[in-house]
Amino acid sequence: MKKSTFSVSITALFMLFVCVNLQAQKFKALDASPMDATTFPVDYKISDKAIKVVYSRPQLKDRELSTLAPAGKVWRTGANEAVDVTLYKDIKLGGKMIKAGEYSLFTIPGEKEWTIILSKDINVWGSYSYNEANDVVRVKAPVTAGESLENLSMTFEDNGTLFLGWGTTRVAIPFGK
Repeated sequence: MKKSTFSVSITALFMLFVCVNLQAQKFKALDASPMDATTFPVDYKISDKAIKVVYSRPQLKDRELSTLAPAGKVWRTGANEAVDVTLYKDIKLGGKMIKAGEYSLFTIPGEKEWTIILSKDINVWGSYSYNEANDVVRVKAPVTAGESLENLSMTFEDNGTLFLGWGTTRVAIPFGK
């Protein structure tokens, strides 16, 4: 059976339209505060994780940490969404047993210590809707100093302590204790 030139032309035009439309998609630029994650145990060969922390990594960009995370005020502990903490197992934080589940991590910066907060509120942007009534636990963590870090960073130690570092500030969050 012979195809008409008209039907071939319509098909060709349709395909051209689809191809042009696919190439016209717009993608957002890279986020200035990209998401990152850290897990415990940190060894990638161990798939049986106890904790996963997902956070956004803001940069100082010649600004002071005390301006970005003011002392005495609840902070989302990063950029964009509040930090998401997934506990795959029941675990202690500050001597209190926390059930496996998903939580948000907030902090209240201080000069010598920070207040660490795990909240039942999840999928929250920033700390604008923070509600103290939904706190699961509050723990005090000492502040130490280290080499300056441009980007907020988090990593676990072998004992389950989560270290938060930004600028010269270091905070040890005692998971597992």
